[in-house]
Amino acid sequence: MGITGPRPYARTVVIGRGDTDWRAAADAVLRWGVKRRSGFTVTGRDGAGDRVVEGAEYCITAAFGPFVVREPVRVVAVVDTPDRCGLAYATLPGHPVSGEEAFVVHRSPDGTVTLTIRSLTRAAPHGPWRLVFPVLLVAQRFFRRRYQRALLPGRRAACGDPSPRRV
Repeated sequence: MGITGPRPYARTVVIGRGDTDWRAAADAVLRWGVKRRSGFTVTGRDGAGDRVVEGAEYCITAAFGPFVVREPVRVVAVVDTPDRCGLAYATLPGHPVSGEEAFVVHRSPDGTVTLTIRSLTRAAPHGPWRLVFPVLLVAQRFFRRRYQRALLPGRRAACGDPSPRRV
C-alpha cells in the first residue's frame, strides 16, 4: 500500500479571548463539542455520560449520504484544570483507523484561548477499512478543518443532537 507507520498531526489555533470564551470552550471540549459541532454524533456506551470520563467508551457516528460510519473509542485521558481542559481517546476494534486523537483547550495568562488538536493515525490492523486507508486520510483532513472552527464563538450553540448529521 505504501503507507506504513503512524501519521502524527498537531495543530494549535486561537479560538477566543477572555473568561467567557474560556468557559464556553472548556465546557464544550469536555462534552465532545469539537466532534459534535463537526458533524458527528457521540453516544456513551455502558452508561457513559455526556461529559467525558477517563476509561469511558463512546461510539462516534458520522453519516455520509446513505452511509453511516461508526467509530468505537475509549477515553484514555482527561485534563480539567483552571487553564487547561481536554480529552484524548484511543480507537477500539471496529474503528476505521487505529490510533489516538486529543482535543485540548488552553487559556494563556493574557487571556488568549487556544485549541490544540493532536492525533496519531495508522491503518486499522485488519478488516475492510484497511483497504481504503488513503481515502480515510483525505476525510481526516476535511474534518480537521472543521475541528479547528468547532469552538469559535459563533459555533457555541447547544450541541447534543442524538441523530447523525449528514455531511
